[in-house]
Amino acid sequence: MAIDYLSWADRGWPLLRRLMGGHAKIYRATHGLIGYRVPGAPAMLLLDHVGAKSGKHRTTPLVFARDGDSVILIASKGGYPKNPAWFHNLKAHPDTTIQIGSKRMNVHAHVAKPEERERLWRLAVDVYGGYEDYRRRTEREIPLIVLEPR
Repeated sequence: MAIDYLSWADRGWPLLRRLMGGHAKIYRATHGLIGYRVPGAPAMLLLDHVGAKSGKHRTTPLVFARDGDSVILIASKGGYPKNPAWFHNLKAHPDTTIQIGSKRMNVHAHVAKPEERERLWRLAVDVYGGYEDYRRRTEREIPLIVLEPR
């Protein structure tokens, strides 16, 4: 019997959101000493973003890739049919901050251009191979977000 992944994800999302909130608090409180690296997982950053509709300030821990001075975020949401809320928030408020380890940076976000997408996707998959599974699981094109220092 196949597992209905999306149904499970719908039910598990509130718990996952709380776990991510705890992760972000510990990461921030320890200046990245705890939370930047989680055993068995790629390095993570903290993304600060403002709700597109609510205007609330939020922080989300995310896996990332590097492209020179830029940071690449992958709006996969585990292959879920909809883009994550932070993606919509960045489109509405592209100037924000991130924290990588103990270093905080001001950045400007934009969606990757079609001509750079394939190269950036390979960088993301090199960091976390599971993105390919997510891509196959969803019908949407998973957005890549480029964060450039400002």
